[in-house]
Amino acid sequence: MKDKVIFLVDIQSFYASVEKVRNIDYQHKPLVVAGDPERRSGIILAACPIAKSFGIKTAELLWQAQIKCPQLVVVKPHMQTYINVSVAISRIMEQFTDLIEPFSVDEQFLDVSGSLNILGNEYEIAAALQQQIFNNVGVYARIGIGKNKALAKMACDNFAKQNEDGIFKLDETNMGQLWKLPVGKMFGVGRRMEKNLQGMGIFTIGELATFPVEILKKRWGINGEVLWQTANGIDHSPVSVKTHEQQKAIGHHMTLPRDYSEIGEIKTVLLELCTEVARRCRNKGYMGTTVSCGVRGTDFDAPTGFHRQMTLPVPTNFDMDIFTAAYELFLRHWDRQPVRSLGVSLTNLQASDCYQIDLFDNYLERERLNHALDAIWNKYGRTAIFRASSLTQAGQAFERARKIGGHYK
Repeated sequence: MKDKVIFLVDIQSFYASVEKVRNIDYQHKPLVVAGDPERRSGIILAACPIAKSFGIKTAELLWQAQIKCPQLVVVKPHMQTYINVSVAISRIMEQFTDLIEPFSVDEQFLDVSGSLNILGNEYEIAAALQQQIFNNVGVYARIGIGKNKALAKMACDNFAKQNEDGIFKLDETNMGQLWKLPVGKMFGVGRRMEKNLQGMGIFTIGELATFPVEILKKRWGINGEVLWQTANGIDHSPVSVKTHEQQKAIGHHMTLPRDYSEIGEIKTVLLELCTEVARRCRNKGYMGTTVSCGVRGTDFDAPTGFHRQMTLPVPTNFDMDIFTAAYELFLRHWDRQPVRSLGVSLTNLQASDCYQIDLFDNYLERERLNHALDAIWNKYGRTAIFRASSLTQAGQAFERARKIGGHYK
């Protein structure tokens, strides 16, 4: 059976590149997009190549970047514009294949196996796609090529981004280049997993590829085998256009504008998060039984916090059901250290049009109340009606209503 040809297309410094297309005066200037330019404690969301040449990195604090480059141009994010550009890029990709799987707002997997005999070889197709995106949108795409998604992703992240033409193919003939890299460069390995692997004496991707898989499975179960397979360039997951059709979870996460250490303030935000999760569930026709609560502390280099879940006796899409569980999880696992981010999600989803109710619960009364709330929110917006606690200094509901994905529209 002939190997598939998979692309991972990544747009270089996506947010920053779009801002330079929006304003030609920025073309030759060091530019960053920051989450809150008015606050020097804002986080860098994207940096253009010129800004990166000063040593500026994504996710560092704005004031640190300004010390490195005093002439830095700082632009606030325009999330709706980025979404519109991402959709436009998807339309261009549809000229090359109908098998497209979004991975993030600026990354998409493509299976171009069926286009090889029509549009040329993989390099010709990649170059043509790259040129089409630049001609039509004005941003530069880097493309990783592999026989599966894992290889395509690692080809893009580790090699295509450094190549002059922005295209790189990773296969059996050059896996040695991948194996020399630190294990933290592998797709699927985050900072915490990197430390765990280093604690086992695994420092490179090649060392992980030759490590006994049974030991990895004993420690991490199926995830241990997935790590070993990825290191060896094995990935059986197809490029699927239906990946996002059936949601597995509905959640909401928020990075707080300052450190929250008072339980009353945290409770206010937690209730707002649960209200939003419940509203999204109802709008999408879901109920769920498993509530998850996640907390992150203020130190990004040595992160503290937790992520815990509990299963409810019956499915729900009511905010107070979700909040009661999330708040219990929070009180049980919080280390009493200041909190910088909070997240709540509902999983084990099922359709809300068929469910088993609790005979001792006033379900129908609550359903009528939430139906009325949803009608108001859908017609007049998320700030048309709210809890009084959102008016306190801790409340974030009004600020969040102005944003998409945590950033201003």
